[in-house]
Amino acid sequence: MTKSNYENDGKIHIEDVSGQIAIGNNNIQTQNITKKNITITKNELETLNKMFENVKIQVAKNAPGDMQEKALEKVSELEEAIKTDKPDLTTMEYVKKWFEKNLPQLAGAVTSLVVNPIVGKLVEVAGETIANEFKRRFEGV
Repeated sequence: MTKSNYENDGKIHIEDVSGQIAIGNNNIQTQNITKKNITITKNELETLNKMFENVKIQVAKNAPGDMQEKALEKVSELEEAIKTDKPDLTTMEYVKKWFEKNLPQLAGAVTSLVVNPIVGKLVEVAGETIANEFKRRFEGV
């Protein structure tokens, strides 16, 4: 928050400044934001698809019968959350935690999908804000 006031001494006093500031009359400020040119290749998408298929196979083989259907639904939710134009970080985090809680023996396979560099690229394509939030949520996983 910026506070300013015009004191009797003819000076402007400003406190708590964060970011750009212009003082005086007839000022013009511009900001150039460059978007990273990130490309996801067809091979990367195919690799990601194969990774999801492998996780589904692991779930089918290793999840107990009463948990198998629910676990496969969660993997599908994760796939949808990752492959959308703006990856759904909340769903990604939720599914990862669901596996950690309910099927810890498969949590590593799911986590490896979430933190895969291809997923990181998909998140970066969505923009800097979501990429920063992704790093905050999943860095160090």
